[in-house]
Amino acid sequence: MSDLPLPLPHDRIPPGTRDWRSADASRWLAAAPARWAHPLWPTAALVATAVWAIATADGAACTSADPCAADWWGLALAGAALLSLYWVWRLPLLALLGLAVTTAGGVADGGLSGDWWAPSVLAPLFAVAYAVITLVHRLAAARSQRALAEEAAGPDRHRLPPAARNFRRGRVSLAVAALLLPVAAFALWQARQVIGAYEEHAARATPVAAEVLSVEEDDEGATVLEAAVAEGDTTYTVENVLPEDYPVGSIVILLVDGGWVRLAAEPYDIFGWELLLLAAATAGSAFLVNGVTGRLRGDRLGREPLPVLRVLVREGHGDGRTWVYAADDLTAGHPLLSFHSLPTPDDEETENADDTQNADDSDDDAEDEGAGQGGHGEPTEEETAALEREMAEVAAILGGTDPLPPLCEAVLFGAPRAGAELAFVAGEDDGAMVERSVTPARPAVPGPLESLRGGSNQRRERRRRIPVDEIAAGMRPTAAPVSWSADRGSRAVGLLLLLAQGGATWVMLVDGPSWHRAALVIGLPWLIGSVSTALNWRVTADRRGLWVTGAWRVRHVPWERISVLRHDHDSIVVGATGQDDVKLSPTGWSWFQHRLGGSPAAIRAADEARALWHRPELRPERDSAPGEQGMPLGPLIVALGVLWGAAVLLLF
Repeated sequence: MSDLPLPLPHDRIPPGTRDWRSADASRWLAAAPARWAHPLWPTAALVATAVWAIATADGAACTSADPCAADWWGLALAGAALLSLYWVWRLPLLALLGLAVTTAGGVADGGLSGDWWAPSVLAPLFAVAYAVITLVHRLAAARSQRALAEEAAGPDRHRLPPAARNFRRGRVSLAVAALLLPVAAFALWQARQVIGAYEEHAARATPVAAEVLSVEEDDEGATVLEAAVAEGDTTYTVENVLPEDYPVGSIVILLVDGGWVRLAAEPYDIFGWELLLLAAATAGSAFLVNGVTGRLRGDRLGREPLPVLRVLVREGHGDGRTWVYAADDLTAGHPLLSFHSLPTPDDEETENADDTQNADDSDDDAEDEGAGQGGHGEPTEEETAALEREMAEVAAILGGTDPLPPLCEAVLFGAPRAGAELAFVAGEDDGAMVERSVTPARPAVPGPLESLRGGSNQRRERRRRIPVDEIAAGMRPTAAPVSWSADRGSRAVGLLLLLAQGGATWVMLVDGPSWHRAALVIGLPWLIGSVSTALNWRVTADRRGLWVTGAWRVRHVPWERISVLRHDHDSIVVGATGQDDVKLSPTGWSWFQHRLGGSPAAIRAADEARALWHRPELRPERDSAPGEQGMPLGPLIVALGVLWGAAVLLLF
């Protein structure tokens, strides 16, 4: 197997294109926004302080003189605040505008009347200031990265390939916005209808003072207030939203228009329509802005001459993102940036398709004639084999056992930076492909919670991709089979899960029927399998292949049928051709074991078994005996669970 990247044809490389070398790329990556400026922190600060301010605010009670009517201004400010939070993540420049509007609107909406030195007032202002600092820092970092990328690219500028210039961005976002914004308009219209109907009744209604007799809930859960007129024995029953504002014995003003009765302090209830309006208008506006900005950025990318850089690219395994590496990083060990991308129809492929269209049509006509003369259209053996291969590839992708996508030579169009719009031409098996980014570029720097997750996806991937030669150098041929089994870290995980299984059994048998109990019943088989695997997994390599011992049985995978072998998210995955894939999970907690300075047995098992797969001369010389292959622990765990359940029933 060759570790060289797929080459890019020379005629697809614009003249004067420079390599993006590791030295320049490292400087570019060092200029990325700092971790303290990650959008998570200002977003958390803004949300937490806003919730605190709202919770501690003194809400004015609804009165007849100041009724609780529609607050369109407050609703608009809430939408602007939600949009600002979203833009803090996606569009820093618009986030600055949104924060300015929201802050100014909040002050104008009564903020000056409060105690400015109160912590609940100062905290949101400090959160806004911190958010502004992070946004300015991110914009400055993007400018620095752009300058470094243009310096590395040199003076030459080139336009995108013709097919990529016509790529239209923002279609999906604009389509979703076209669905959501009419919903918002409908909600506003319905709310105005309710208000209009109230105003018609209120214009004819007679104000009546009444004493509250009781405040109770009706059969439908609505709060109902019963009040009696001071003069006479007339009583009225009316729904209300804020029962705490109307204690028994207090006097309320009712508006009475025949059989229509409303509290003057609570004229109408349009909360549902307001909520729908807020959700639809905010989401629709976000999609609209995304679509417009994406369209403008895409058009600018296709219109202007751009800096170009030679790089390496690879589609991420499991995340679908396109990862970019320096041109001299042949091991793909240090990713620089990533983005989601979509292919564009290549101009050369389009020409070839046009040239061969007539021939294809002739072939189709001939096939149709053959079918009309008695052909049954049965697939050939080659077609059946191709279909089986495709189905196997789809199953491998869905099961996470597909091989890593290839590394490809590529030319990157555009100045890479945080949030950039980019395009690239990359090599593939039969020529070249052209793709455009559909999400903003993101530098490959540690995230804010990286230490808690045990490293980025790319770093975990690199840890799995230790070169086979490096692993094989530390191994020696043996006559006896080689085995790897659960270590202390894996067994510790198994014991914790076993305790959880015992607790789940207790809850199911002692507590009464509930949805929690149903969830435990559904999850118990998975829990038993995980306990059995973590405590007792085993992989044995012998002359003929691998013997994999899981929770319930021992599976044999011959060497010649193995297609994938790796450690992935605390699981050992063995992909096989012509039989079901094998997956052992969980096999420990590699993140915690690495933090303790240990070397997880599962990672070592996957690496060394992969070396045996690629290097037949290192494989054991004899077959393994059944006793050397291990024994599944699942049945024993089930028996222990039954005994524990019986003990719980006897005790309770």
